[in-house]
Amino acid sequence: MSSQIDLDEISLADPVVEDREQRRVRSVLESGHLAAGSEVAAFEAAFADYCGTDHAVATSNGTTALHAALAALGIGEGDRVLTTPLSFVATANAIRLVGAEPVFADVDPDSYNLDPEAASERVDSLDGDVDAIMPVHLYGLPAEMDRFRALADACDATLIEDAAQAHGATYRGEPVGSLGDAGCFSFYPTKNMTTGEGGMVVTDDDAVARRLRSFINHGRDPEDGSVHRSVGHNFRMTDIAAAIGRAQLERLPDFVESRRANARRLSEGIDAPSITTPTEAAYKRHSYHQYTVRSPERDALASGLERIGIDTGVYYPTPIHEQPAYDDIESSFPVAERLTREVLSVPVHPSLADETVETIATAIDTVIADE
Repeated sequence: MSSQIDLDEISLADPVVEDREQRRVRSVLESGHLAAGSEVAAFEAAFADYCGTDHAVATSNGTTALHAALAALGIGEGDRVLTTPLSFVATANAIRLVGAEPVFADVDPDSYNLDPEAASERVDSLDGDVDAIMPVHLYGLPAEMDRFRALADACDATLIEDAAQAHGATYRGEPVGSLGDAGCFSFYPTKNMTTGEGGMVVTDDDAVARRLRSFINHGRDPEDGSVHRSVGHNFRMTDIAAAIGRAQLERLPDFVESRRANARRLSEGIDAPSITTPTEAAYKRHSYHQYTVRSPERDALASGLERIGIDTGVYYPTPIHEQPAYDDIESSFPVAERLTREVLSVPVHPSLADETVETIATAIDTVIADE
């Protein structure tokens, strides 16, 4: 195979929305009840059951899920939240939106997730003055939740999971989202399951769930909608989005298994020694929202794959602390900064045929050999 041969385009993402989702949406449209109602409640119950939590509260998107979770857990003005600089900017934006300060620590070079050792050192440098820790399960790989739970307990901090990319991932056999004080998911179209736009917060804490339901609905009392006990937002999900979500959730186990199978084929098929493929510890189950390799020739690899019709993505080209919105943060995080120059995501979604996955692996080797 030559890197000069054009293929039919192989997309990086391909949301699977078919008859089941369309039937559920038509049913909602025919009911005439389009805003948050029984469909949202049913989706919340099903998602809580999937995550093994007592509660799930649906929101309008993943960012509002993070924002609402932080607020419901009492994080606000003057508080510090420790998180990773290698994530989508929404992770840090949600922290600032509640008036808190994002505090970063570097990431692990193998998992790309927040490094527990670096996080512990950062907490020590602040004399333990950290109010919440928010690891991200980047690309679908669970963070080291045991160590973050211990660190959070040691400094009396809240533990919040940013599981926006990790639907279906597990840590020591437990679903992500169920391992902290709250877990937050996104249902953006490229995620492992979608509602078009949407989010979810899961928790076992009755009081937190009650505050969440109030916060996302203008501060209303959950039992008396005419009473507004606090200032809140309209972060509600619609019944239309929830109808899509219920259908997608039923298929999520198959979606994740397909992603995992495609990831195995890619890892087995890529032979180029300069390419680092994803790692997965025995006690973690990666859900492969992204299949992300590392290469010192990342830009050349991306260009070569794009030329022959294989879509790629860089997540993320700039660490959060180097974004203009965060130019007041002067710290350097060398591992995260290096990874932004080396990481490249290639297609792994469930719509790929086996032979297409093999084509992607062969193309990576070929492009690298041609450079």
